Amino acid sequence: MPTLTADMILVMIMIGIAVFLFIVEWVRVDVVAILMMVTLPLLHLVTPAEAFSGLSSNAVVSIIAVIIIGAGLDKTGVVNRLVGPILKVAGNSQSRIIIFISLTVAIISSFMQNIGAAALFLPAVQRISKNLKIPIGKLLMPIGFSAILGGTVTLVGSSPLILLNDLMIPFKLKPFGLFDVTPVGLALVGAGIACFVFFGRFILPGGKTDEQAAAAEEREEENHIMEELGLPWELTTPEDFTHYREPVTVDALRRRYLVNVVALVEPPDFKVLGPAPDQEIRSGVDLVVYGQEKDVRRMAEEEGMAIKQDLEVFKGELAEHASGTVEAVVAPRSNLAGKTLNQVDLAERFQVAPLAVYRQGMVYRAELGELPLRVGDAVLLHGTWKRLELLHAEGSLLFTTPLDADQLRPEKAMFAGIWLGVALIMVIVFKIQLSVCLMTGALGMIITRVLSIDEAYQAVDWRTVFLLGGLIPLGIATEKTGAAAWIAHTVLNAIGTVEPIVLLAVIGLLATVFTLVISNVGATVLLVPLVVNMAIAAHTDPRMAALVVGLATSNSFILPTHQVNALYMGPGRYRSVDFMKAGTVVSVIFLIVMIAMLYLFY
Repeated sequence: MPTLTADMILVMIMIGIAVFLFIVEWVRVDVVAILMMVTLPLLHLVTPAEAFSGLSSNAVVSIIAVIIIGAGLDKTGVVNRLVGPILKVAGNSQSRIIIFISLTVAIISSFMQNIGAAALFLPAVQRISKNLKIPIGKLLMPIGFSAILGGTVTLVGSSPLILLNDLMIPFKLKPFGLFDVTPVGLALVGAGIACFVFFGRFILPGGKTDEQAAAAEEREEENHIMEELGLPWELTTPEDFTHYREPVTVDALRRRYLVNVVALVEPPDFKVLGPAPDQEIRSGVDLVVYGQEKDVRRMAEEEGMAIKQDLEVFKGELAEHASGTVEAVVAPRSNLAGKTLNQVDLAERFQVAPLAVYRQGMVYRAELGELPLRVGDAVLLHGTWKRLELLHAEGSLLFTTPLDADQLRPEKAMFAGIWLGVALIMVIVFKIQLSVCLMTGALGMIITRVLSIDEAYQAVDWRTVFLLGGLIPLGIATEKTGAAAWIAHTVLNAIGTVEPIVLLAVIGLLATVFTLVISNVGATVLLVPLVVNMAIAAHTDPRMAALVVGLATSNSFILPTHQVNALYMGPGRYRSVDFMKAGTVVSVIFLIVMIAMLYLFY
């Protein structure tokens, strides 16, 4: 057993700090990674070249290229073309719809980030749910889980698998090919879909109620939300409205009467759509509010306002063809997460008025301005279609109803498919390095104008890039100092001699637990050096041990911490207990199928 050294202790302290910061989330995960990247060379645990080698690694360049390729597929509207044929085959059957859409999502997810595949299908699934009267909660969770499982089908399907070969370099192990994991991944996808087809009535929200009852329940819930928000009312304030009193603001009326002001006149005759919360309401002006009749009449009586029979002043601006109400979801990695609506200031920037926020079964209306947004929150917005399109284009919110169909480039879909095919052929046939192949496909999309270079830059999630690049040096330090070997021998001495299949099962369970509390990338970087040393010491295939980590870090279903789960939580009207119920079953099946397939094929 290696002797414990000062450098090993320092590395383990840095690992502890990283895990602690991942869990408490005092700073973002990419900031933690940058902290590791800077601190490790200062402590002389890695060289400066090793500290920044992650940013130019095969894994990081591959991630950048995969994101750009995924953005190209999104921009050409490939998903919209797939939905029609899927529905023709599936018909009106909920089970067949789950099977075919889940398979399609899984296949797409195997070649692009799973959160991208999930986001692409969200509007389409919403439309299917409404058109076929199938509860959205019965569809989104199986499809979201399939997007996560699809990341195990190829070596570019998820960040942990892309990282895997780079983390194995110090051990001089044979790298995995693009489709080496495909048999296991396909089995996992099939098992996940079968689980929902056969046991969905027991583990999905709604329990054993039949589809019609569940659909009626969901429609009742939607109607309840709309009833709470009410209808648009146009009113006129009295001439002495502002006399001898504190200024009355838009936010004050919302808090006091539960009404949302979506339009008003600023003297002398300037119309303001989507007024800011601190916008003052003047005397003798017209305004339009959304609210229940009893609340609107109470406000009118107490404030001396006159209610009009119909919309008059704002009849044109608030007509159906000009404006409307949409639901938008706070997207993963959105810059809105953690901020309040007052800080975001949608009214000032886009002239859009938030009406309500839906989160885990709760509808928030009165204290909207002070409510910190979370990923997956469903926000109900009102504004003109043009302004909503501008907000949608920013990318911070994912609209469940597409507004920018005219901005898609369906004529470029063929080029997007060709360049994806070129990248795959280069990997499979010519055995060129993965990052070079994928970047060739990304560059081809830019040259053929599937995407502009600026759109490609904007598509890349630089937080993911720095998360990967910053944690790779931590893996290098863990192996270089001998800390991984020391921990591995200590663990093996504690558990004693075990069969290889048992060791792989333990590793899979360990990776599953780690990925629930820290990021899947962090879990992969920390565990691969450790489990490879454990496998070598236990005379087990170290490549299989590393592969178990790469696969099991996708086993993130029990909590809504995975980006896909967080994205679907709001639109699916899920609670944390819904993920625990279904996720526990799927996680157990995942581990059993993964170990069985590795035993059979490898």
